[in-house]
Amino acid sequence: MAPLYTGPVSVGVTPSSLKSNDSCWCGSGRKYKRCHKQSQAPVRRGRLSPTRAVPEGIVRPDYAETGDPGTWIEPLVRPPEVIEAVRRASRAAAEVLAVVGAAVRPGITTDELDALAHEECIARGGYPSPLNYNGFPKSLCTSVNEVICHGIPDDRALVDGDIVNLDVTIYLDGVHGDTNATFLVGEVDEESRRLVQVTYECLMEGIAAVRPGQPISDVGAAIEAHARAGGYGVVRAFVGHGVARRFHGPPHVPHHYDPSATTVMQPGMTFTIEPMITLGTWRHVMWDDDWTAVTADKRRTAQFEHTLLVTDSGAEILTVAG
Repeated sequence: MAPLYTGPVSVGVTPSSLKSNDSCWCGSGRKYKRCHKQSQAPVRRGRLSPTRAVPEGIVRPDYAETGDPGTWIEPLVRPPEVIEAVRRASRAAAEVLAVVGAAVRPGITTDELDALAHEECIARGGYPSPLNYNGFPKSLCTSVNEVICHGIPDDRALVDGDIVNLDVTIYLDGVHGDTNATFLVGEVDEESRRLVQVTYECLMEGIAAVRPGQPISDVGAAIEAHARAGGYGVVRAFVGHGVARRFHGPPHVPHHYDPSATTVMQPGMTFTIEPMITLGTWRHVMWDDDWTAVTADKRRTAQFEHTLLVTDSGAEILTVAG
């Protein structure tokens, strides 16, 4: 794959090895953080490794062989046994995310992170839910810098100053648990650090808005208000979703205020909230792989996600490591 930075590089010095206060590789005499670190080239795709195998003893979701998840219906209010299963799967997903997140560093490839997520899911007796979901070729989504979501792991190495979202879902005991977080790679500029912090705050504002008897549009209203107060954009094309026996299903959970989102939240619902917050425009464009969504202006974006259970008084966060 082409390097993240193009142009002359001093002998023995690569952008991935530079620290923020080092002299920039381009020879300008300015500090790296004041020069090319602020104008990173767009992320480019790399080479994909072969599809990873899942052992025969692991129970698979319905789409594992065909790639087709179908459109069957399950109740919005989950039975108690399904809720307990989602709680277990969500805890496992949080554990996998913690392990893979701890491996993030300059020089590691997103494919190596995918391999780790794959093995961690299997070690817990689960199937990595993204694998072959509608044909997705990997076990983890890795979205770097301007990639909003659904980035495909490849041989691109993370470099100092990147931000990367890791989206983990595991299929365990017949249900899915879904979570993601954005991680800093090495020394990251203050603007990107603030974006990541505000995005996490947006997630928590959305969770705080979950109340039984209220429309699900309250979630997006809370997120959008917090993001816009800081001058950030909120991606509209991708939403939170119901999660249990199906990977993605009703209810749809917009992260901006959408008055048409009238589904009333009820105790026993399980769904995700996963806001995607941008430095610039909320609009997106798609790569021709039909998966990778990037910001239309190529400015950075961050995301955080939890799977939630609606309770009698609010929300229980299920994707918390045990």
